[in-house]
Amino acid sequence: MAKLIRIFHRPSNTLLAEGKQGWDITPFEGNYYIRKKCLIGAPFKLTAILGLCPYKFIYLWLDLQPDGQSRARFLAWKYVIPNPLLPFIWFRTGIYGTHPDIEIQKAPASDQDPK
Repeated sequence: MAKLIRIFHRPSNTLLAEGKQGWDITPFEGNYYIRKKCLIGAPFKLTAILGLCPYKFIYLWLDLQPDGQSRARFLAWKYVIPNPLLPFIWFRTGIYGTHPDIEIQKAPASDQDPK
């Protein structure tokens, strides 16, 4: 049975993403790679800071800017030149699964879930 994954930003109590584990939200190496349609209230802002992973390639860092709250810097990233052998990271938002400001909730996905 598929799991429903919800990702929250604890300090702002913002639901960032919700979707089924698999192609919608893919756990990999302790991180979560999220399709655009599963991002809920995530006011992520692109930065001009590039990163490089030796096997996933080039990404841009994303900051989270909740309404009326301070910016959470480098909370997520997006691969802009991804490894063609890893399609589940292509142009998706990546979030640390172990970041102290991130809460991951997993539950069995119901058949009535619209996603």
